[in-house]
Amino acid sequence: MSLLDVSIVNVALPSIQRGLTTTPGAVQWVVSGYALAFGLTLVAGGRLGDVLGRRRMFLLALTGFVVTSGLAGLAPTIELLIVARLAQGLTAGLLTPQNTGLIQDLFTGAERGKAFGLFGATVGLSTAVGPLAGGLILAVTGAHDGWRWVFFVNLPIGLVALVLAARLLPSGRRKEGRLRDEIDTVGALLLGAAVVAVLFPMVHEGAWWLMAVAAVLGFAFVRWEARLTRHGRAPVLDLRLFTGTPGYASGALLGAVYFCGFSGIWLVFAMYFQQGAGLTPLQSGLAVTPFALASAVAAALAGRLVEKRGRWLTVLGLSLVIVGLGVVAVILGFVQPAHPGLAIIAPMAVAGLGGGMVISPNTTLTLRCVPTRMSGAAGGALQTGQRIGTAIGTAVLSAVFHAVLTATRSYATGVGWAIATAAALVVIALGLGIKELVADRPQPHQEAPDAVPADAHQN
Repeated sequence: MSLLDVSIVNVALPSIQRGLTTTPGAVQWVVSGYALAFGLTLVAGGRLGDVLGRRRMFLLALTGFVVTSGLAGLAPTIELLIVARLAQGLTAGLLTPQNTGLIQDLFTGAERGKAFGLFGATVGLSTAVGPLAGGLILAVTGAHDGWRWVFFVNLPIGLVALVLAARLLPSGRRKEGRLRDEIDTVGALLLGAAVVAVLFPMVHEGAWWLMAVAAVLGFAFVRWEARLTRHGRAPVLDLRLFTGTPGYASGALLGAVYFCGFSGIWLVFAMYFQQGAGLTPLQSGLAVTPFALASAVAAALAGRLVEKRGRWLTVLGLSLVIVGLGVVAVILGFVQPAHPGLAIIAPMAVAGLGGGMVISPNTTLTLRCVPTRMSGAAGGALQTGQRIGTAIGTAVLSAVFHAVLTATRSYATGVGWAIATAAALVVIALGLGIKELVADRPQPHQEAPDAVPADAHQN
């Protein structure tokens, strides 16, 4: 639900604008506000799970997500809808890291790879199927107030998930000691502010000066975290994860770059199919469904193979994504078929197969040497990079699309160059994957308990 709500709302924006009689700029914050708040709390949410217990944090955050989803659906004005979406994003950021943390805690070796395979299938499917789900909901509920059901659909799913989580998730003991000594409030605020300063310019073109602010905040965060570590206190994100944990830094960077290309394509596809090709939201969603289905199948299978094949899976997967997106760029941008949705079924399926071989193996390989006591914060940092990658990729691909559209007056040429740009970003990720492939890494079943010394978390 938390990842689906990143993309499902895109197709509902025209409905929201008409239903609440608002401006395009205001309604865009329904998407942007959620993304900003989501990225703000990921690392802090992971750290809270490490300290308070993942089951407790999962139930609290999921409850908050369900409540805020209902408030978003009931919002009578655009201002209240934006506030509800901000709150929904905050709870999503607290919820999401508990998934990777629970997998780290409950599984080891090949079983962990299978679990992350299912997790990767869920990530790929929920991210890519958003346009289709939104189109279906609007087709059934109507264009005027149908947007409300984009949020209401979370209520029954969330309530079922709460019941299942309460029954099935194991209870974890809270860490001993005072909570204020375990929670790095200053570090969380510095990191959150830095993430917002990076993401905000992606949704507000006049705010690029915030990048300089982000650099200052990032520097202050690094110095603060290093100071806490030297004094034996628990930081919100132990920076030795990046310097002393094999494969973590490079895997996190690979994931962020891949999400630049992977996540940015959905918005330009929606604009091209609905505004350029004249398709309905449902038809637009159906056009990209082959990617989602192929990605889900490949991710589940890749999770079973990651123990034996390792980085070979991500390298092969990234190569397939490049080939698939490259063919799509040529077909849409230069061949310009009469039925574009049908023409790209095969290459989108190829790209989806590749995408499924990237997300779950990369998550498994990136987190395999992370001590379980830090898995929540590590998973949160990994997903923060993915959210930043998503924001950058969406901004870059949207800018390319509109620049080419303005110059050529051709939606097809615009989407062709945008998808080609996405393929180029995935080429960068492929280079990182090849570099990791030739590096000497521990086997997937080996956890590096000394990568982050235990005394870093004692008071």
